[in-house]
Amino acid sequence: MGHMLFLLSLGSLALSYAVGGDVCITGHDTGPVFEEQPGSLIYPEGLSDGKVTLNCQARASPAATYRWRVNGTDVLVGDPRYTLVAGNLVISGPQSGRDGGSYQCLASNRCGTILSRAANLKFGYLHDFPGEGRSPQTAFEGAGAFLACQPPAHYPALSYRWFINEFPNFVKSDGGRWFISQVTGNLYLAKAEPNDAGNYFCFTTINLDISTKSTFSNPVPKLRWRKVEGLLPSKAGASAEGPILTLPEITFDDEGIYECEAYNSEGRDTHQGRIIVQAQPEWLQVMSDSEVEISSELHWTCVAAGKPRPSIRWLRNGQPLSTQDRVEVNGGHLKIVNLALEDSGMYQCVAENKHGTIYSNAELRVQVQAPDFRSNPVRRLIPAARGGQVMMECRPRAAPKPTLFWSRGTELLTNSTRVTVTPDGILWIYNISRADEGKYTCFAENYLGKANSTGHLSVRDATKITLAPSNADINQGENVTLQCHASHDPTMDLTFTWALNGALLDLENPAGPYHRVEGKETIGDLLIVNGQLNQAGTYSCTAQTVVDSATASAKLVVRGPPGPPGGLVVKNVAETSVELRWSRGYDNHSPIGKYVIMSRSPLSPGWRRMRTVPPNIEGNAEAARVIGLSPWMDYEFQVIASNILGSGEPSMPSHTVRTQQAAPTVAPSGLGGGGGDRNELIITWTPMAREYQNGDGFGYILAFRKLDSATWMVERVANVESSRYVYSNQSLSPYCPFEVKIKAYNRKGEGPFSQIALVHSAEEDELLWCTLVSTHSGTIRYWRQHEREAAADRVRTAGLETTARVTGLRPSTRYHVTVLAYNSAGTGPASPRTTVTTRRPPPDRPPANVSWKTDGSWVTVRWDHVKALDNESAVLGYKVLYKHEGQSALKVLDKGKNSVTLPLPKDNGYVVLEIRSSGEGGDGAAHETIVSRDSGSLWSIHVSLLLTGTLSLTLIALLDL
Repeated sequence: MGHMLFLLSLGSLALSYAVGGDVCITGHDTGPVFEEQPGSLIYPEGLSDGKVTLNCQARASPAATYRWRVNGTDVLVGDPRYTLVAGNLVISGPQSGRDGGSYQCLASNRCGTILSRAANLKFGYLHDFPGEGRSPQTAFEGAGAFLACQPPAHYPALSYRWFINEFPNFVKSDGGRWFISQVTGNLYLAKAEPNDAGNYFCFTTINLDISTKSTFSNPVPKLRWRKVEGLLPSKAGASAEGPILTLPEITFDDEGIYECEAYNSEGRDTHQGRIIVQAQPEWLQVMSDSEVEISSELHWTCVAAGKPRPSIRWLRNGQPLSTQDRVEVNGGHLKIVNLALEDSGMYQCVAENKHGTIYSNAELRVQVQAPDFRSNPVRRLIPAARGGQVMMECRPRAAPKPTLFWSRGTELLTNSTRVTVTPDGILWIYNISRADEGKYTCFAENYLGKANSTGHLSVRDATKITLAPSNADINQGENVTLQCHASHDPTMDLTFTWALNGALLDLENPAGPYHRVEGKETIGDLLIVNGQLNQAGTYSCTAQTVVDSATASAKLVVRGPPGPPGGLVVKNVAETSVELRWSRGYDNHSPIGKYVIMSRSPLSPGWRRMRTVPPNIEGNAEAARVIGLSPWMDYEFQVIASNILGSGEPSMPSHTVRTQQAAPTVAPSGLGGGGGDRNELIITWTPMAREYQNGDGFGYILAFRKLDSATWMVERVANVESSRYVYSNQSLSPYCPFEVKIKAYNRKGEGPFSQIALVHSAEEDELLWCTLVSTHSGTIRYWRQHEREAAADRVRTAGLETTARVTGLRPSTRYHVTVLAYNSAGTGPASPRTTVTTRRPPPDRPPANVSWKTDGSWVTVRWDHVKALDNESAVLGYKVLYKHEGQSALKVLDKGKNSVTLPLPKDNGYVVLEIRSSGEGGDGAAHETIVSRDSGSLWSIHVSLLLTGTLSLTLIALLDL
């Protein structure tokens, strides 16, 4: 009787848990889940009439209630300074010493409580600079210097700028001479200049969203970065050559020692720093909501990554959870044994390191219930095939886990040769016969009650293959049909499926190679269209009903051209031949008959068939020699096998090899010449193509002699691209015939001479030399230092002028110059050679930041100095071209300073200005603008849009407005 009372009390407890009250109702209630959590804020110190809102919203059923903690202590919402709006906490008139701290929100309902992440409320401030001035600082021209900002007390971080003399004349990069540290605020100057003198002011800005963006320029000298151990990450990009190394999306692989090197023509210096990558916690594994039966065990695991390694703690309904009684906490592992109803609730796993804290939430529901089959009964009708096997499942809903057993009618089923009952309630029956038909019942029982569910086993005829597919053999491209017929229980539907080497085939694609053969239900033939090599293999036909299946298989052989040979290697590379070795590929069921070898080179990028030894490579060969190659040439090779069904795919290309060098075997073509100046013999030819050079160190050997001479003069021309040679001799007679021949040479030797050609020296009429000597002019010949005199450019002058201007020269270049007199009889001897170096070019940048200020009828225009680069000529001053409205002539002012004062026209007219730098290298690029008495800014915008390069065109465009 006492046992019966105990069962009744438990049943009453389960009913109370299901009905509700203050208990979480299974299938109806859900515990809170955060949709919005508070975030850290920075509030301006001293702003007493404002408000701060910390957000907190959770999804829950029934709806959640909220409360807050600050620094672990409950917030008193009754205080008039605190207002709770839904779940959000509003703080009125926040003050630093009273309201700063770490805030957390708690959301609760009858299923449990969860705790939000911590949000820090901090107060930002920026005090004034001290009122006292600072001592002047002296810098030496060309040397470096720095000015300390010494910022006042502040929070959070500052951004820094500097201005000179007056606001907002901010310091600019100026080619990298200036650098402002966004860590200390200090201003660094790489190379001081006289015009750097002035009053400098440090300008600080606070950003309460703690976001600072700064732009840095490259300082002098040049900089570059490297990673001491390993390669510098490619994501560094252009910053690898600048003062600030930027590594976006940093990972742990970026850890290490980095070195910055500063270098210029005077030397180099280095400095090293270590990057240590750390990270806030990130979940790798979290727990999930669980429904478990009473008295069982719970195992939950949380795994988090981070650096430093995160610590993990556990909360239940917002309260710390530690090892005690039935609870075991071991880092990221939580174990609760002998679960009870009071263990239900909201659990949180908290991972934290010094960089942050993350939370994972899950709800635990401890179930207590008598067995119930309503949601998952035993199948009412269970078909099975005669001679086969059947599985019947018994899965009632129950907590704790029930005891399960099966019966057939009144017979309790136990394990035997044909019957197996597993511990989890699954019933197996093997080698089924008609006698096994009938009703089968599963019984479930725990200390809360009992339940049962019944199903009917129906035995059907087995499915059998009556006509199995046969092995087949086809050539590539042919069609084939594989047969498959079956018998089955007439009360069930029969379907056929096919698989190739175990992979199911798609028979529904009309454009595919596999198709069903239409026919009776018991026929499942397969048609393969245009069979290919990759369709060879084992085909399996499966006839299937809902209760059983039968399978039969056959092999399909597809014959085709051979597969690609493998393992191609090149050996014994000579001047005109190489040896190839390879391994046989698949013959695809048809013997390989022969091989051919293909090659390609940079001069013939397409593949072409090569001559070989032996000329015909038999199908059983695995080596051959390729002949007829060009010396000193890069080649790749392929091998192709063929049989009676065709040629197969080529092998993978070999690695590139270069044949050995050899002496040239052919002579240059196109030998000829003639013309030129007096006392010159010019010989020309066609440069040798790459495929005939046969080696490096290539050049030409010229041999020439007068037609009646027995002695050959020999000259070497050591340039593969040369196509002419000039022989000069003061005793050389005009139009004198020469025999000329040419051959090529390289490091390995000399080639054969060409056929002899007849070439004449320059023509000259000696009778006119005497009669026309009265007409004089000059020829200037000039060429760059590294060029041959024969390639000199010429400028001719008329009359008896003794000066001439040569244009079109390259800046910063050394030239050789000679002068020759000439008349109609020809050219005289050259003057002694002189050498001259052209000046560096002027700066290609116009003056920048042009501004003006009017004063009555005058205007003062200012601009930034133009700084010459190392490869540009120094700026000595400025040229200002200007004219008033309506004037056609420009006036030019040479100025040494970077400002000019000009008279303004009357009647609101305008002044057209053109300002450019000037120096030894000439005038630099011009800045063009228009200044008016009353609308300078507007005119400046129009000019920037309409300038076309010349002042007159600009003026016309402006007048068209």
